Amino acid sequence: MIKAILFDVDNTLIDFMKMKRKSCEAAVEAMISAGLKMKKEDAMKEIYIIYDKKGMEYKAVFEKIIKKSNGKIDYRIMASGVLAYRSVKEEQVIPYEGVMLTLKVLKKKYKLVVVSDAPAMKAWTRLIMAKLDGYFDLVLTKSDVKKQKTSTVPFNSTLKYLKIKPEEALMVGDRIERDIQTPKKLGIKTCFARYGVEDSKKPAIGRSGADFEINEFKELIDVLKKI
Repeated sequence: MIKAILFDVDNTLIDFMKMKRKSCEAAVEAMISAGLKMKKEDAMKEIYIIYDKKGMEYKAVFEKIIKKSNGKIDYRIMASGVLAYRSVKEEQVIPYEGVMLTLKVLKKKYKLVVVSDAPAMKAWTRLIMAKLDGYFDLVLTKSDVKKQKTSTVPFNSTLKYLKIKPEEALMVGDRIERDIQTPKKLGIKTCFARYGVEDSKKPAIGRSGADFEINEFKELIDVLKKI
């Protein structure tokens, strides 16, 4: 019997990729207005090349774009981009459709936990901005265990805290390596959030390796009826 549900945050509870794209578009437009010598589409392409190499949380992305375009750092341009990015980001950190209502239903019966690779401050900031911070019995981040979800440490720590067996937990997430493969090593049930993966990177139905797959967050209620 399932006693606890573990969730990733980005692209599982919150549409992180949409937030990132909208925020970057606003930043690029602001930087061009301030003197960035690059077309919007070219700047966006360069930003995502950098993110692919350095990770989506890489902080120096605008600095690299400005150096490449203008030959040196221009702090007026960079400040314009950062302010625009932050402004739009605050508007775009919102949960997927059905997340709040589904969490309300699930909280009546299960322990709800966040297991995130993000630093604690970023994870909590996103949860608070999305008005999801009050739903969880535990929020466990990279800052808490010093390990990412490619390691079993975050999952073992969660099980120990909740005092439950692996088969009594269900992990829900969009990243196969971290949210599906690692918890399965411990015997934790898994659910692949297909809606959180870009179409070009989405595996065929049933090929994620997860015990269950969902196309919308609210489908989680039906999944739990099958366990």
